[in-house]
Amino acid sequence: MGARPGPPPDLGDDEARHPAVDAAVRAIVNAATLAPADQIAQYEAAYETLRETLATIDQT
Repeated sequence: MGARPGPPPDLGDDEARHPAVDAAVRAIVNAATLAPADQIAQYEAAYETLRETLATIDQT
C-alpha cells in the first residue's frame, strides 16, 4: 500500500482561493480513509464540483 496523502499545503493567498475548490480538495483527502467502494463516490463528487466550478469561472 502506498503512502496516504497529507493535507493540502496552505497556499496563503486567500484571494486566489475558492471555497468550492477547497471543499473538493478536502473531500479527496478525506476519501483516503474510506473503503474503496466509498472512495469512488467521493472522487466523483469532487470531480463534478471542480468541473462545475471551472465552468462557472470561465463564464465570468
